[in-house]
Formats: sequence, C-alpha cells, structure tokens
Amino acid sequence: MSPLQVFKCLSDDTRLKSLMLIAESGELCVCDLMEALCLDQPKVSRHLAELRKCCILQDERRGKWVYYRLHPELPDWVNKVITESTFHNQSYFEAAFKRLKASPNAQYNCC
Repeated sequence: MSPLQVFKCLSDDTRLKSLMLIAESGELCVCDLMEALCLDQPKVSRHLAELRKCCILQDERRGKWVYYRLHPELPDWVNKVITESTFHNQSYFEAAFKRLKASPNAQYNCC
C-alpha cells in the first residue's frame, strides 16, 4: 500500500468522514453512515466500496446488513495516520458524530 494510494483514498470528504466515524465507533453499518452524513445509500455505499478496494476497510455481512471496520491488516503507519487524524480533528466530523449518536438505530446497534 503506497502513500499515494492511501492519500488518494482519503482525499474525498465523504470517504474521510466515513473513515473517521468508523475509526471512532469501531464499526458502522451503511445505514449508520447515511444518518450521520445525511446522504443516500448509493452514495455512501460507493464511497465505502472505494475504501474497501484500497484495503483500508473490511466489511462483514450480518443478515441483510453490511458492517465496516478498519482493516485489521492495515500497515502501522496507515493505522496511525487514521487514528491520529481522527483524534486531533474531532471538530471535522463532530456534527456527523452527533447525528450518529442521536439516531434511533444507535441505541439498538442495528438498522
């Protein structure tokens, strides 16, 4: 995984916010990200697919829902970039995180 590939994957606002929300939460479903980002399902899914193709995210199907988390085999430097960026830039995704936590789905951890 080259730095160019990683930073290209992170260069989109939707992908970066999705990734930061996932890093902060551990894992999220498409419907969680739809609520948090105020976007429709096709757009969110398209961006998640890009992050999956870059091997930054890993997905897991549970019934009809697909959950995303940071790929467990991320190189240490990539993981550090993501976690440090998330920790030091909470204001960047704060509004989306508040919408995520306020969602009715959040209390049941399901869509």
